[in-house]
Amino acid sequence: MQIGMIGLGKMGLNMAKRLVRGKHSVVVYDKSPGKVKEFVKAEKGVKGAYSLEDLTGLLRPPRAVWIMVPAGKPVDDTIENLKGLFRKGDLIIDGGNSFYKDDMRHGQQLGSMGIGYMDIGVSGGIWGLKEGYCLMAGGDRKNFKRVEPLLKTLAPKDGYLYCGPVGSGHFVKMVHNGIEYGLMAAYGEGFHILYASPFSKDLDLGGIAHLWNQGSVVRSWLLELVEDVFKKDRDLSTIGSYVEDSGEGRWTVQQAIDMGVPAPLTALSLFERFRSREQEPFSDKLQAALRREFGGHAVVKENKKVRGGRPKKG
Repeated sequence: MQIGMIGLGKMGLNMAKRLVRGKHSVVVYDKSPGKVKEFVKAEKGVKGAYSLEDLTGLLRPPRAVWIMVPAGKPVDDTIENLKGLFRKGDLIIDGGNSFYKDDMRHGQQLGSMGIGYMDIGVSGGIWGLKEGYCLMAGGDRKNFKRVEPLLKTLAPKDGYLYCGPVGSGHFVKMVHNGIEYGLMAAYGEGFHILYASPFSKDLDLGGIAHLWNQGSVVRSWLLELVEDVFKKDRDLSTIGSYVEDSGEGRWTVQQAIDMGVPAPLTALSLFERFRSREQEPFSDKLQAALRREFGGHAVVKENKKVRGGRPKKG
């Protein structure tokens, strides 16, 4: 199948590679011409476009493009530009991490012009090129059938699913990422307890992660990555404690609030990410000051490096 790929970042680049190696006809475009030139040079048979106009001209009608750019304005701008170039019967797929309500807006606008729209949530990270991607598709079922050859190439066995109408694919991906926040927080806390324990010097944290993946109820791919992390740096001495969030966790918590669905673990894991970015949190300073006021407890003038939540002795 012929497909245009817009965006050659970490995800888009590897997805385009997997499609090329799956014998699809791929035309690539990125705002950085250098990335396009490099990709065309590395992958035989790929066509490179250096503008959206070029991309449109290199695709046979009815055209199909897969957008892999950051959510929000970059997606809005890309779709707005494509609207002036595409015609009835063409199809636009947003495979990034867009908010599902934005998908519904795009689908309605494009639908009025006869242009198809799909939202496909993609999970798999940088390992997707080798292992395949988990794909959550939303849109008209006839468009799903149209692009299914692409999905079969991108995904492992049973690795893609038609979720429902426009917006449903990114909605499922949003909740997926909310769950991911909680899983990562749980692994983080568990291994922190092991690291701070009286047995810490004797414990092989990477070995424990490997052990737990052998039939344990907490086994997972994330736990395989935990093993890899500790093999590289047992004390995480080269890693800062700042944990970013890309938006889906916030949207999941807000959706839970809007629907009145209790999601305390997801919410707490999100707030803990916020906490990771603070130096000398103001709220903690106030708590220390209050303990001094009502109980005469000593306060620490300067935060020392801690292990297991306690200042080091000496």
